[in-house]
Amino acid sequence: MQNILLVGLGGFCGSILRYLLGGFVQGLFKSSAFPWGTLGVNTAGCLLIGLVGGLADNGGILPPAARVFILIGLLGGFTTFSSFSYESLALLRDREILLAAAYVSGHLILGLGAAFIGYVITTMRG
Repeated sequence: MQNILLVGLGGFCGSILRYLLGGFVQGLFKSSAFPWGTLGVNTAGCLLIGLVGGLADNGGILPPAARVFILIGLLGGFTTFSSFSYESLALLRDREILLAAAYVSGHLILGLGAAFIGYVITTMRG
């Protein structure tokens, strides 16, 4: 139960941070239709999960509860793209090149495909 609360609290904080940072970054590019805010959040999240994950894995400085709160909750709420990137990096680090390629390809193909199907379903006239 403690882990569920830690993930929930971290996710709550991460989602608020995503909203604030994304809006701030997008505000810097008001005349652009490109989603700079999302790109900025995803990039920042990937950097942070790499830093925190590296410190946790190599330095052993985070107790399990802090890992759950920060890596899964806070950064997971901030951007799930950071989790995807960290897991892909872990597969590459473990020399699981084919699994990493399948993981990345699966996310891209299935994610875009699912978004397309969902969009088409909502636009169908029946």
